Amino acid sequence: MKSLYLRIYVTVVAVLLLFAAVSGWLVQRHIDQERVRFEGLVGERMQAWADLIQRSLPGADAEPAAQAIALRDWSQRLRVPLALDDESGVRIVESESFVRRQAEGRSRLVSVRLEDGRTLWIVRPTLRRLPGGGPPPGPPGEGGAGTGLLATNAPGAGPGPGPGPGELLLPFAPPGWPRGVGLLVLLTVLFLAVAAGAYPVVRRLTRRLEALQRGVVRFGEGQLNQRVAVSGRDEVAALAASFNQAAGRIEALVRSHKSLLANASHELRSPLARMKMAVSMLDDASPAQRERLREEIRTNVAELDALVEEVLLASRLDAAATLERDEKVDLLGLAAEEGARVDAAVDGPAITLHGDERLLRRALRNLLENARRYGGGAVALELRDGVISAEVHVCDRGPGVPAELRERIFEPFYRLPGHAEQAGGVGLGLSLVKQIAERHGGSVRCEAREGGGSRFVLSLPRRT
Repeated sequence: MKSLYLRIYVTVVAVLLLFAAVSGWLVQRHIDQERVRFEGLVGERMQAWADLIQRSLPGADAEPAAQAIALRDWSQRLRVPLALDDESGVRIVESESFVRRQAEGRSRLVSVRLEDGRTLWIVRPTLRRLPGGGPPPGPPGEGGAGTGLLATNAPGAGPGPGPGPGELLLPFAPPGWPRGVGLLVLLTVLFLAVAAGAYPVVRRLTRRLEALQRGVVRFGEGQLNQRVAVSGRDEVAALAASFNQAAGRIEALVRSHKSLLANASHELRSPLARMKMAVSMLDDASPAQRERLREEIRTNVAELDALVEEVLLASRLDAAATLERDEKVDLLGLAAEEGARVDAAVDGPAITLHGDERLLRRALRNLLENARRYGGGAVALELRDGVISAEVHVCDRGPGVPAELRERIFEPFYRLPGHAEQAGGVGLGLSLVKQIAERHGGSVRCEAREGGGSRFVLSLPRRT
């Protein structure tokens, strides 16, 4: 069975069927026990009535009229239909309730042989069931002295479709049904009702799983924008939401890699083209021109090396889920070392935090190089300590960044219009700063500086 919903549904139905069978067996066993107990009670009561009536009736030699009066009197007192035969089996007297029960054809009789040879007939107590399922008419003794669910009758008595021994009387069961059929019908109806109610629940659950499976297949076929519907608040909905989040991250990562590859390929063309041209001119160049061409080649090689290094670093940051190293870092000492490379003024308190020293050094270097390249030469670095995070402010006095472009400058390979021609660069420096900040749980932003220029704020959490 390949379909999950069929397996779940068959399991539910099988468990329900087993429950119904066990329940039916327990109920039937209880009915049989009650029947045995009821038979014993009825037998004892019949014997007690017979002994009482035998002591109270006139003797066998008394007038039949006297015997009839006494029997009818005891029938009314005990509220039990009675009849009396003489030694030869000739009926002496019948109570009115006995005649009525005989006419109904539902009487079950018990005969008791008296010591003087007469025979006392007693109608056993029964619970008669009407076609409408209501209680039988008449007083309890005449309509059936028993008031329980079990009806017992003596075998071999009057005809009629009365309830059998130990039968469970169900109000909706038509009269005349065989013993146990009513219980079987009840369990069958219960089974069908629960089975019919369980199917749509199971099918809805598995339909959502099937939709999730189709979404995973389409995503695996290359439809990276494929998402699945999230409905409900159960485990299936949580699974669908997790898939959508994972799919979004994978799609963003793949697009980032495609963009990175495309931009890197584009950026590689310029230095490679310049190197190709310089190499082709070496044979015909004068000694002075050859030296300039060699210097051009060295510059282009350095540019290629820097580009490849930044591309590899960006790829590692995208692929790594956590920091490769987590150690204590002296942020002030790190800032002083990197600030000295570009002749930047460094100020601020001593700050120690946890992180990857190599990545933090790279972030500070990129911010300072960016400020030196575009900031007009006046570069300053200031550290600010806080309870939750520490901030590094790198300020310059350059032309500044337009407000609408302050987010875009952190995108890979994005450069402000005209800056590539003036100062070079490939547009990965600030993107790497953002990746390093986010990998440490921090952030970076660009602000306008009072008096002109830009301020880049690198915020890093104070983790213990």
